[in-house]
Amino acid sequence: MVIDIDKAKVQLKSKREEILELSQMSSEARGTVELDQQSVGRLSRMDAMQQQAMASALERTRQRDLVRIDRALLRIADGDYGFCGECDCEIPQARLAIDPMAEKCVRCA
Repeated sequence: MVIDIDKAKVQLKSKREEILELSQMSSEARGTVELDQQSVGRLSRMDAMQQQAMASALERTRQRDLVRIDRALLRIADGDYGFCGECDCEIPQARLAIDPMAEKCVRCA
C-alpha cells in the first residue's frame, strides 16, 4: 500500500501547530502557585498545586510529541517515512492514519 506523503505532512504540520497553540494557552496554568490570602486556605493551595502538576505533565507530553513530529518530518525528507525503525518493515497505513508520528510497526512497538 502506498503512503500519501503529502497527506502525512499536512497532518504532522497541523498537529504541530495545534500543540504549539495549546502550549501557549496553558503557560499560565504551569506557572508558580501563589499563596492567595482570599482563598479558603490549605486545600485551595493544594488544589492549585495539583492543577499545576497536571498542566506541567501535559506540557511534557506535548513537548515529546513535538519531537516525534520533527522526527517524522525528517523521515519524510529522508525517504524513510512509513518504515519501522527496528525491523525496516513497512508500517501499515492504518497505523500511520491513527498516529502519523509512528516510528515502529506494531510488532516492534
